[in-house]
Amino acid sequence: MRTLTSGEVAKYCGVNLRTVIRWIEKGHLKSFKLPGRGNNRIQLQDFLNFMAEYGIPLPEEYRDYSRRILVVDDERPMADSIQRVLRVAGYETKTAYDGFQAGDAIRTFLPAVMTLDLSMPGLDGLKVIEYVKRDTALSRLKILVISALPESKLDEALAAGADDVLSKPFEKDVLISKVAVLLSNGVQRGRLERV
Repeated sequence: MRTLTSGEVAKYCGVNLRTVIRWIEKGHLKSFKLPGRGNNRIQLQDFLNFMAEYGIPLPEEYRDYSRRILVVDDERPMADSIQRVLRVAGYETKTAYDGFQAGDAIRTFLPAVMTLDLSMPGLDGLKVIEYVKRDTALSRLKILVISALPESKLDEALAAGADDVLSKPFEKDVLISKVAVLLSNGVQRGRLERV
C-alpha cells in the first residue's frame, strides 16, 4: 500500500512539518515509524481518512479517491445497472459480487462510498457493515444499502451502521442524489492546530 512521508502531508495540507508531527503525536493522524530511522510514514488510507475527518480538501492528485464507489451486489445485472448509472454521473466504480470480494476491494480500491445489497450468499450485507464499522481505518467509507428486502431489514442495516438506504427498484436520480449527499457529508471532527 502507498505511504506518504510527514513532509508530503505537510505540503499537501499547506502547513509546517512540525504541525504534522504534532497531529501525529496528538493522535489526529495515524502513522507508523520506520525501523532504525524513526521517520513517520502515513498509509494512504489513513491520509484520506484524516482529510475527510477534518474537512481538508484533497490535493489534486488524490481527488479521484473522493469519487470512487464500490458496488456490491450478487445479482450481476443489478450490479451492472448501478455501476452504469454511477459511471454516467462521473464516478469511478468497481464491482464486487459477494461480501468476501467486497472486503478485498475496500482495501485495494479505497472507495469513498459503497453501495451494498443485504441479501448475498456467504457474507451477507449486514456482516459487511459490521466488518467496516469494526475497523477504524475504514471510517471515511460511507455505506448506501440498496435492497429489495422489507423495511424492517433496511432499518436493521441503519442500526448496524449503514449511512443510508434505498429500496429496489429505485429511480436513477434518487441513487445519484443519495450518493452525492453521502459524499458531501464528511465527519469533520473539528479544527486542527495549524502552524
